[in-house]
Amino acid sequence: MAGVSAAALSAFAGRDVGWLVDRWAATAPDRTFLTWAPFDAPVRRWTWSEFARDVGALRAGFARRGVRPGDPVALVLPNHPDFLLAWTALTAMGAAAVCLDPRLSADEFGYVGAHCGPVGAVLSGEVADVVSGAMPELAWVAVSEGTGADAVATLLRADPVACRPLVPGAATASVQYTSGTTARPKGVVWTQANCLWAGKVGAAHQGLRPDDTYLVHLPLFHTNALSYSFLSCLWSGAALVLQPKFSASRFWDVSVDHGVTWTSVVSFVLRALADREVPDRHAYRGWGNSANLDPAPVTGGVPVVGWFGMTETVSHPVVGDLHHQDAPGTIGRPAGEYDVRVVDDDGRSVAPGETGNLHVRGVPGVSLFQEYLHDPDATAATYAGDGWFVTGDRLRLDPGGTLTFVERDRDVLKVGGENIGAPEIERVLLGVPGVREAVVVGKPDPMLGEVPVAFVVTHDEAEVTVGALADRCSQLLADFKRPREVRIVDDLPRATLNKVAKSRLRDLLAAEISGA
Repeated sequence: MAGVSAAALSAFAGRDVGWLVDRWAATAPDRTFLTWAPFDAPVRRWTWSEFARDVGALRAGFARRGVRPGDPVALVLPNHPDFLLAWTALTAMGAAAVCLDPRLSADEFGYVGAHCGPVGAVLSGEVADVVSGAMPELAWVAVSEGTGADAVATLLRADPVACRPLVPGAATASVQYTSGTTARPKGVVWTQANCLWAGKVGAAHQGLRPDDTYLVHLPLFHTNALSYSFLSCLWSGAALVLQPKFSASRFWDVSVDHGVTWTSVVSFVLRALADREVPDRHAYRGWGNSANLDPAPVTGGVPVVGWFGMTETVSHPVVGDLHHQDAPGTIGRPAGEYDVRVVDDDGRSVAPGETGNLHVRGVPGVSLFQEYLHDPDATAATYAGDGWFVTGDRLRLDPGGTLTFVERDRDVLKVGGENIGAPEIERVLLGVPGVREAVVVGKPDPMLGEVPVAFVVTHDEAEVTVGALADRCSQLLADFKRPREVRIVDDLPRATLNKVAKSRLRDLLAAEISGA
């Protein structure tokens, strides 16, 4: 009939995160899925059926504490099985898992609590008092490895609910707070469909199979480990070996002991492993990284696949290929699941050999994030029109069709794999009485890549000390965000329109290191 159009079908109709767990529990119940390899305790293992059992118990336990579909619940945990169990249980019941770095300060926890309003929190005992004090509206907390009524172990004793309604694909599943070019982090919202997309696409890009074993040592509260590793395993049925954090001294022993075939790394990990002896027998067939690398001694002769992704893109819009290696240093080629372009400041496509701005186009709520939580203006501002998401990164289009990373938005520092927004630090410094201006730039660092350095101008006659500035940062910022150096200066270099010329400050720091 004229005027009637058909709706597009969804690739994930009839499926949600809980469906994945239930499916593997039904088809491979006795196969090991999760292995916990802590540094100071015995190894623990969950088969698929045991993982599904504990997820179901946590769902029931959360429900008894009043959690309903759509409710946000904060996860404030380092790498631990309780993170994976709680995240999966919350998403499977239609609640929203808010993933938070346990190193945040009380002020940062307070901001997130006021912004997203979690009804409860699953957290480690080390941060329980800080989080409870910063988020006084929490109705309940569950403590990982705790005892008594508030322990996660108590929740696990609940009888699983027999019937689990399907969670709609557009329902919020997970929220991650990301640093960027604003003074406060933004909450990036993933839907159920986003999570399934992450698993399916990530597994395809890495060629993961049910007989693979994936080592996870990067933090689960970030996209790399949560999307590229965990969700890719959840989709493909690959086994997952979880460590509390990266350890150069334990990396190869754990890899060999558990027959690990895949892992995701960052440049810091490669630098830390550079002088480690590689065992003759290991089962690796691929590593993922921010750039393609030829097989090298540091990897045990295994090729390294480059990729680019961010929380807002859910998976990798640019990725390398394990079978057809691109040139070392490139990050790969446009992934078939996304539209990718590199354009100049006027929106025109750059020519081969030129550098431009990376834009990515997909489907919000499926291949791109749904929105920034409670911030429609910020969400709209990240799009350049026609659905093109502006990543804030600059890439070079190579003559052979590959892409090479050139630089990120200079207000986002990369410190040992952590994104840190310079405006977050500047906001804190500007809160010190007597400070007139504060700017933060990255200083090259041989191990961490770069570290933040602050330049501060005070009002005339103001008595501001470096110690007072450092104390303010210690009180309000997570330790990894704090400036490694604070300099009080008389003035700052200027560019057009009287803007601070941060590039000249970066050049100054680089020259000091080189001795130029």
